[in-house]
Amino acid sequence: MAVVEVEVVGAPLEPGADEVDLSHLDPDERWRIEHARMHAKHRGHEAMHAEMVLILIATLVVAQLLLVQWKQRHPRSYNMVTLFQMWVVPLYFTVKLHWWRFLGIWIFFSAITAFVTFRATRKPLVQTTPRLVYKWFLLIYKISYATGIVGYMAVMFTLFGLNLLFRIKPEDGMDFGISLLFYGLYYGVLERDFAEMCADYMASTIGFYSACGMPTKHLSDSVCAVCGQQIFVDVNEEGIIENTYRLSCNHVWERPHVMYGQLLDWLRYLVAWQPVIIGLVQGINYILGLE
Repeated sequence: MAVVEVEVVGAPLEPGADEVDLSHLDPDERWRIEHARMHAKHRGHEAMHAEMVLILIATLVVAQLLLVQWKQRHPRSYNMVTLFQMWVVPLYFTVKLHWWRFLGIWIFFSAITAFVTFRATRKPLVQTTPRLVYKWFLLIYKISYATGIVGYMAVMFTLFGLNLLFRIKPEDGMDFGISLLFYGLYYGVLERDFAEMCADYMASTIGFYSACGMPTKHLSDSVCAVCGQQIFVDVNEEGIIENTYRLSCNHVWERPHVMYGQLLDWLRYLVAWQPVIIGLVQGINYILGLE
């Protein structure tokens, strides 16, 4: 311990310290020694580090301005690129960090969502496709919402010390809560964006045409206005196989909650664009020879 503390405050590392085998040490001791080595390696680089910080701040500001302008001028392309990055970027970190549980859930979600999206973009549209799209994204919405609530409660219980009643370590309780909270928010954002994209495609496919005047369509109350099939269950009744829903431009994933919407936008920026910006900063530092 004494040697490590001397190294941290500025003493030079002993010759051959890099060749010392640290595998027999516990994680805390190993972290202290690695921290001391990092301080010794970067000693005297204060000016270089200041330049790197300025580059990071400038890149973040410029990137934020460009993203805002892109979103305002070309929202459709911005949303498509953001959705693609939200879907693909976590896959890189998942494989690199060996998060196999997340990878399994991601593959399962991606496979079914890709099939549903494929069905929603076909022309002509099959009558059962709107029902399939709505039921799938409604299911994901409910699961992600419940997962986020459970994760938030786990975090709050840990902060208030209620985890000790169940003999759960604080770090385990916090990791469990944050993981569930991330799962709920991440898949909630993906579900929301994919649902909007599928709804736009289906709305453009189900368009009506009239040779003169405004195109209209009149259906009885017992026929679905989207797929044209017979309705056997009333809106207020519980169905045996499936329920009947009345849509008045008020999907559960499109209700305007300002704070929740801002949280989703922040999560999109964090997952989709933050890795790109950090990679750009690292590229600039590499070109300028900063370390």
